[in-house]
Amino acid sequence: MLRYRLLLSLFAAIVLGRAALKRDWDGIRARLGHGKAQPGAHVWLHAASNGELASAKPVIEALLAARPGMKLLVTCNSQSGVALAQSWGLCARLAPLDLARASKRLHRRWNVTSHITMESELWPNRLLSCPGPVLVLGGRLTESTAKGWRFFGGLQARVLHRVAFLSAQDPDSRDRFVAAGLPKAAQGPVVDLKALYTPPDQHDAALEAEFSRARTWLAASTHEGEDETVLAAHAEARKQDPGLRLILAPRHPHRAEQITRLAAAQGLSCARRSLGEPPSGAEVYLADTLGEMALFYRLAGRVFIAGTLTDRGGHTPYEPAAFGDALIHGPDVRNFRVPFRLLDDAGAALPIEDAAGLAAALLSLTEEKAQQRAGAAARALLAPEASADELVSELTQHMDAAAK
Repeated sequence: MLRYRLLLSLFAAIVLGRAALKRDWDGIRARLGHGKAQPGAHVWLHAASNGELASAKPVIEALLAARPGMKLLVTCNSQSGVALAQSWGLCARLAPLDLARASKRLHRRWNVTSHITMESELWPNRLLSCPGPVLVLGGRLTESTAKGWRFFGGLQARVLHRVAFLSAQDPDSRDRFVAAGLPKAAQGPVVDLKALYTPPDQHDAALEAEFSRARTWLAASTHEGEDETVLAAHAEARKQDPGLRLILAPRHPHRAEQITRLAAAQGLSCARRSLGEPPSGAEVYLADTLGEMALFYRLAGRVFIAGTLTDRGGHTPYEPAAFGDALIHGPDVRNFRVPFRLLDDAGAALPIEDAAGLAAALLSLTEEKAQQRAGAAARALLAPEASADELVSELTQHMDAAAK
């Protein structure tokens, strides 16, 4: 524990020093467990940042639906995460540093009755000083992180013995947690929280009438360097399937002008959604807007998951799989290594390397039934072991048991 205290003190000095240079006095108070606290008993839920918090939203909603009177305190390591939680109407603060006094102060001032933490956010002082059960969702423990914990001797085992329930996000993480000392009674189902995604009821009647799902494919969240490959593959595939339509949704819509020029260079006509241009007759529909990806997933029978042909690590396969889309991806899938491995091993997704491979994959999925079979296989493979409601049932059982 001494090694951890020394390193944590150094880390805390850096964080607080940076905040002081910015004159962020409220941030300093929050990092030390101060700031205005609300009365009443609270369940403390912590997520590192926006991504982890967004993946937890189905569980948060199910928890508050099951316990309408529950008071939830959400903390994040970033201001953007705090802002996201507040946009959902939740009470949110910057997370305190894992200093012993700061952790105990927050537990005391907010009358914390249990602590829910996400993924790899297992902070020793915070967990060891929690007056109620510690519950972990989407627990993640990589091989390198497991080796790092060994530097602190038996600290990880002490922390894990304090955990009442842990749902790991993948089987490898579960096995590492068990090997590190997670009690058998605390082992929950394996659930990647991103797999709890439920398609929103987002529709556009005009677009649904314009695009035939079986003749449309989507390049979802492309990055710079991928659009050329996508457009070249589309032009090549259209030589054999002239009626093929492409919806191209860039990760950053400000690149729309650049993508329009790339499409023209391939001899492809392009209509931009942000400008209100009608898609009728356009060979490429440029979805240069934000917050509408669910709409485009619904319009396409085939989806190329972008970020996989660059060094970005790839975007989520869970969302297009939830719509029953046939999945295609490039080689860089490190952000979602486990689900992509499941998909590829079962032949439920098509890996490609370049424009020629992408065109071939699209043509192999020309038939609607082939798209439906691939989409159904992907959806079944990525279905979680437990639903959000089932996870909440586990959480509340531990909370109730501790309250007796």
